[in-house]
Amino acid sequence: MSYFIHPLADIQTKSIGENTRIWQFVVALPHAKIGADTNICSHCLIESDVVIGDRVTIKSGVQIWDGLRIGNDVFIGPNASFANDRFPRSRQRPEKFLETTIQDGASIGAGAVILPGIAIGAKAMVAAGAVVTRSVPPNAIVVGNPAKIVGYVDAGRNTAVTTALDINEVGATKTDVAGVTLHQFPRVADIRGSLTVGEFERTVPFQAKRYFMVFDVPSVETRGEHAHRECHQFLICVSGSCAVVADDGVNRQEFLLDRPDVGIHLSPMVWGIQYKYSSDAVLMVFASHYYDSADYIRNYSEFLQAVGVAS
Repeated sequence: MSYFIHPLADIQTKSIGENTRIWQFVVALPHAKIGADTNICSHCLIESDVVIGDRVTIKSGVQIWDGLRIGNDVFIGPNASFANDRFPRSRQRPEKFLETTIQDGASIGAGAVILPGIAIGAKAMVAAGAVVTRSVPPNAIVVGNPAKIVGYVDAGRNTAVTTALDINEVGATKTDVAGVTLHQFPRVADIRGSLTVGEFERTVPFQAKRYFMVFDVPSVETRGEHAHRECHQFLICVSGSCAVVADDGVNRQEFLLDRPDVGIHLSPMVWGIQYKYSSDAVLMVFASHYYDSADYIRNYSEFLQAVGVAS
């Protein structure tokens, strides 16, 4: 095997991949598994029941405790902390420590704290100093204590679409996400109040068989996080505001729904997320199909496979 171990490191495991570099004052216990092309900086501890993938960067001062599973291409910043026991007691070792998973491509900032038994989703980003108390979805950006979602990677708003809606151009506008269009409806206002209208199979591009409303959502909560195999959805925030993230597996965009005369059409095989709900938000959703649990794809990796994109 071709790897580098600094002479001042104490490396007891033999399971180390090609071209990995382990620096001074790192301790790794006998059964730890460390992948290829990984860089482990000085003053780190790696216990035995640990799996570290390929092309991982672990900066100085990180302790990798039993039960941690780290995927490929993960970045862990200096002094990030992991826990593996919710109720630790001195000299009372559980039969098995909780398993914490850091999925492929995720990044964890300096000084972040990751509580035990949760998953950090693929390509998610945990901000420096964040305290993560529950699982983080793929591609989510989380900050704070407790950590909350403030954005999604590569989901910047489409300024061209925003401009079109701001000048009240009635009709549908394409987005960068395949199968997703934004719709501006007519808005009629007079002294009696305002009215907006849409017609199914005309301005709303399908016949609705079901509707549901989402409201009273705490601002830190995220809804959706799924795709449909056959069902179309049309979303209108009839009160307040919320953000919608649409993802076709290649392109990802975030759209703000904050007017009752603006809607978004999500075709089948589009991953949809709704978050940043205002306290008065009421989200109306029209669906082309009756409810069928088999129509949902709730795992992002499964979704990527279904649309033919390597995860």
